[in-house]
Amino acid sequence: MPIEKDMGEHKGSSSTPKRKKNKKVFSHVSGGIVVFLLLLLITASSNWSRITQYAQSSSKFFFLNESDVSNKDFDMSGTLELKHIFHHGIKSSNRRLDITQEYLTKHASYFTSLTQQLSKTPDEFEINSKSENLEDIYNQMDWPKVHQGKNPFTIQLPIRKSHSVSTRLKERSTPNFIESYLSYATSIKGDAKLLNRIDLEWVDEEIKVPNITDKDTIVTLATISSNAYVKFPLDDKDKNKTDWIDIGGWEPDQKNEDLNFGWDELGLRGHVFVSKDNKTVVIGIKGTSGAGLPSGGTSDETGGNDKINDNLLFSCCCARVGYMWTTVCDCYEDTYTCNQDCLEKELLKQDRYYQAALELYRNITAIYPPEKHDIWVTGHSLGGALASLLGRTFGLPVVAFEAPGEMLASSRLHLPSPPGIPHYMENIWHVGNTADPIYMGVCNGVSSTCNVAGYAMETACHTGYQCVYDVVTDLGWRVNMLNHRIHTVIDDIILVYNDTAKCIEQPPCRDCFNWRFVTHDEDEDDEPALPNPLKPHPTKGKGNTMITSTTGGGGVSTSTGTSSTQPASSPEPTDTPEKCLKRTWYGWCVEWGHEGDEEGDNDKK
Repeated sequence: MPIEKDMGEHKGSSSTPKRKKNKKVFSHVSGGIVVFLLLLLITASSNWSRITQYAQSSSKFFFLNESDVSNKDFDMSGTLELKHIFHHGIKSSNRRLDITQEYLTKHASYFTSLTQQLSKTPDEFEINSKSENLEDIYNQMDWPKVHQGKNPFTIQLPIRKSHSVSTRLKERSTPNFIESYLSYATSIKGDAKLLNRIDLEWVDEEIKVPNITDKDTIVTLATISSNAYVKFPLDDKDKNKTDWIDIGGWEPDQKNEDLNFGWDELGLRGHVFVSKDNKTVVIGIKGTSGAGLPSGGTSDETGGNDKINDNLLFSCCCARVGYMWTTVCDCYEDTYTCNQDCLEKELLKQDRYYQAALELYRNITAIYPPEKHDIWVTGHSLGGALASLLGRTFGLPVVAFEAPGEMLASSRLHLPSPPGIPHYMENIWHVGNTADPIYMGVCNGVSSTCNVAGYAMETACHTGYQCVYDVVTDLGWRVNMLNHRIHTVIDDIILVYNDTAKCIEQPPCRDCFNWRFVTHDEDEDDEPALPNPLKPHPTKGKGNTMITSTTGGGGVSTSTGTSSTQPASSPEPTDTPEKCLKRTWYGWCVEWGHEGDEEGDNDKK
């Protein structure tokens, strides 16, 4: 018992220090956790400050204002869906197709078949990337892999917005104001002094623009550009006037029930997407299709007119590449000489796509007034260039994909430009990749694919900003026409990169530097004539300067003298014309002389 008592006392006495020891350990651990959390909080705060500073300093690449970095400027609630399809055809035909629930129900079987076709794996209809058969490239359905199995007519696309400021004409929505301005600007050849006398009224307006740093938004806009290529239902009932609405310019024949119009006519087409809150409208303008370029889908609805407008907008002079080419206008005058007045008038003709784009915008704003809606424009290839021209005319945000250089066309059209605004306020972004020969402006030359297909793509300069994915350096791609396709841009470029491309200002650039553009206005000076390498330079003065040099003893001595070319007594002219005595195999003159030099040399021999 005493032993048990002692043991009990010993046991009881040892338990108290152990509990105290555990409390000390727990106290130390708790203190360490608190210190660790405090250090983590301080580090996170420091890193967040650095991230914010970096985002602000990097805004020059993305061209967002500093306030755009805050969460309040981003709107993730926007979702776009297709509402209308407009078609501005030739012969002044103008149609609108409303994508209503009735229309979708009526053509449910077609849309089911279309969705199944778009659900195929790429290997089932993809061709070899090295193929040069443009017909095989063109006949593919250009629908992105990321949207396989989705109906292009019912797809819902997310967008993200940011705030910006746009400087644009106050009277831009006044009927015929833009048209009258362009007509006057063309008549005075864009003379800045005369245009300033008009005293145009510019206003700064806060608008919402696409967030070009958000990958989902870029994919959405590229998808809208792709959507503009999808074919419509093909049976006879789908082509009559029960689906399409005539919106002016051409009255259908009420007696002919089989009269077809709308999608199967040549012209410009635009798809109109509207957000669920009915505040944002995105216009997707159809790009080039048919006639040999792998830009669009399976229809050749506008291929003929597309080729004419491509050659007019993106060539130096009416697609006058060689004597075997058929020009699209009569402005060519002489070797590398073009009539500037003629070119400007051609671009403003009513049957040209720029005028059709203006009419398309008027039709859309009649439904969605620009005072109450944010209107954006997007497009691919020719559609992207037209979107840029339209956005510059009305001060609209534009995101263009793989568009050819449109700076030359913008200059020839004398589009209104607000004086003195910084470039980031233009709200025009060109998205492209370095492996696309059309976007980079290298699809020219005798052996180029564009030349073989009959396209004179001679421009490379863009307006606004360039957001270029350098796939040649980063991914090892080669320049290929397949890289111009919109689904390649979406699936293999935009979605592959972790971030969107950084946008930079267009470097100094000039298209058609070797052409001379003249005017027949006596008050307007022509560009100076370019030197001809096959003709000698004109002699200056009445004497010839003789320069002789001798070398000897490591030194050089030079003597210069002047001798008169006028003989003492001779009936021959004082200035004997020069001629080429020796040429290279490609025609360049390497030795010049006088008329009698060659005969004298032959006599000596």
